[in-house]
Amino acid sequence: MAAAWIVVLVTLVLGLAVAGPVPTSKPTTTGKGCDIGRFKSLSPQELASFKKARDALEESLKLKNWSCSSPVFPGNWDLRLLQVRERPGALEAELALTLNVLEAAADTDSALGVVLDQPLHTLQHILSQLQACIQAQPTAGPRTRGRLHHWLHRLQEAPEKESPGCLEASVTFNLFRLLIRDLTCVASGDLCLRTSTHPEST
Repeated sequence: MAAAWIVVLVTLVLGLAVAGPVPTSKPTTTGKGCDIGRFKSLSPQELASFKKARDALEESLKLKNWSCSSPVFPGNWDLRLLQVRERPGALEAELALTLNVLEAAADTDSALGVVLDQPLHTLQHILSQLQACIQAQPTAGPRTRGRLHHWLHRLQEAPEKESPGCLEASVTFNLFRLLIRDLTCVASGDLCLRTSTHPEST
């Protein structure tokens, strides 16, 4: 009798081994080098360096005469208004413009360059991680249109239409929206809930 039970148990174990383990959750796949999720929140030290940089930029702007013919960032700029798949592209354009403007400011003012050094390195790292995630996404898909197309066009033409002072002021005043709201939204993926409370107009 005991021998018969042993045979049954061995048969069951072998059957389970062949069947393999039952998956408990859907696997999450990311592209090689894609680690944007770690930027859901920056460290206190990183935020402190950005605050110091923003304060220095604001002091620098007080000594300059600047004005904008139109807002560089649309009044309803909020990545939650976009589809999840559209958000990385919008953040990439926002980061790229911010980096270009702040690098130019650092090049023309050595004192400002010292303060901006660490924040610029952080922004470059974030942009490189974001671009790795974008490259890992499927290339097939609808072309940009509607709100996203309008926003990207606005950021693309801003360096040609606006003065350096306007660009510097615009990215300075937008800096913490980028870091706290937009970056967090993209890093959170589907957990950043879409909203449609704002109008389409700019």
